[in-house]
This record gives sequence, C-alpha cells and structure tokens, in this order.
Amino acid sequence: MSEITPTLRDPLSMFQVKDKVAIITGASGAFGRACALTLGSLGAKLVLVSGSEAELAAVLAEVKDVGGDAVTIKRRPNSLEDAEAIRDFALETYGRIDQLVIASGYNKAGFIQDMDYEDWQAVMDANVRGAWFMAKAVGSYWIENAIKGKMLMMSSVRGRHGNVSGYTAYCTSKGGSDALTRVLATEWGQYGITVNSIAPTVFRSKLTAWMWSDDPVGQATRKRSLARIPLGRLGEAEDLMGMALYLLSPASDFCTGQIMYVDGGFTAG
Repeated sequence: MSEITPTLRDPLSMFQVKDKVAIITGASGAFGRACALTLGSLGAKLVLVSGSEAELAAVLAEVKDVGGDAVTIKRRPNSLEDAEAIRDFALETYGRIDQLVIASGYNKAGFIQDMDYEDWQAVMDANVRGAWFMAKAVGSYWIENAIKGKMLMMSSVRGRHGNVSGYTAYCTSKGGSDALTRVLATEWGQYGITVNSIAPTVFRSKLTAWMWSDDPVGQATRKRSLARIPLGRLGEAEDLMGMALYLLSPASDFCTGQIMYVDGGFTAG
C-alpha cells in the first residue's frame, strides 16, 4: 500500500485560508457578507468593497466581532480605473492578493416589452462588466507575479434557466458571467489560477426581498421556485458557504471553470 499523504492525514488542512488576502466586492450584500464572516473567522485578511459606506461599516464590525482582520473601501468596479484602485488599495494594505470574490450584483425585473434599455444595460454592467474589470485588474497582477490566485463569482440558476418573471436582463447577465467563468479558467489554467462560480436558486438577500413581499409577481415567483426545489425550501446565504470555502481553499486546486449549483436540487429535475 502506498504511503498516506500529509493532506489525507490532516484533511482539514486542505481548507486552510489563514493569512490569505481576499478582495470581496459587494461585501455589504448577503453573499458578500457571509463570505466575509466565513473567511474572516478562519483567519483570512479581507478587503471589503461596496458602494455603501454605512453598510460596509456594519459588515466590518461583524467581521471584527468574529476575530477577523479587514479594511474597507467605498467604491464600485464601474470602470477599469475603479478596479485597479481597489486592487492597489489591497496591495498597499496587505502586500498581496490571493483571492477575488465577486459578490456584487444587481437585478431590476421587468418584462422586455416594458423595460427600458438603460435598465437592461445597468444589470449587464453590474453583473458582467464589473466582474470583467475586476478580473482584468487582479488577474494581471496574479500573472505578472506568478501567484496562483483563486477567483469566485456569484452566478445563479438563472444563467441556465429562464424565468417568466421579467428576467431578460438578469438571466442574460448570469449566462454571460458563466461564460466568463469558463473562458478565464481556460486562459488562466496555465498559470495555476482557478476561476469558478456558485449558482444558487433563490436565497434570502436584498435582491430577493421582493419575493417575500405582498407583490403578486414576487409571490408567484416564490411559489414557482418552491414547487421545483426538492428540498422544499428557499436558500440562505449560509447554505452557500461550504462551497465558497471549498472553492477558495487548496481543496479546489484541481477544480476550475465550473458553475457549482447549490440550489436544493432545483437544477436536478
């Protein structure tokens, strides 16, 4: 029998993120906040990014409360200049970047016949263009410095499935970010950089709050989603953290270009 490898003797070491430096865009959202608390509690060093100073301060306080080391920057990756400023701030603060979590996102539901082009473009810009800017800024740094970084994006089952609730912008944007995941994985594999996405079904967040309201379209969407989730419930941000930790730790070093569906079985049938 062959010798037992060190990682199999200590399998939890494969999920070690202590002292890794992570940029988290959209850190004030449900997924970004959960990633910040998870990574911070495990000893990672965090650069929390959002357009809301008050919400950033609240997340920073929570990260500090679990013993995390973090700084904040109020900025959105609306341009390459913004993305490079976020990158440079991280480097000035911690000296390196190991992980990039694209948790920022936006949706404005509307049927195509009623939707203004500007609203459609705003969703595309937030969900695809911003991710591309961050990938370019941080990925260039990784390649130049021979760093085997890990990039994680927030996708959705809506990148694979349509929705009759006016999701022409959102579904299109998530299909685009899924394609970006795959192409960056193929381009960057030679550098040892991994790129993956988590694709949940509906989970509780500011973007989905309308589904818990009395809005008729929201109620119909929630009912329709529940009807095809075998586990019989909608998601919580905590449900996504096991996969997030896997994709940001050495355990996933041979996993890249994947859209990981954490959806209660939504895409199984």
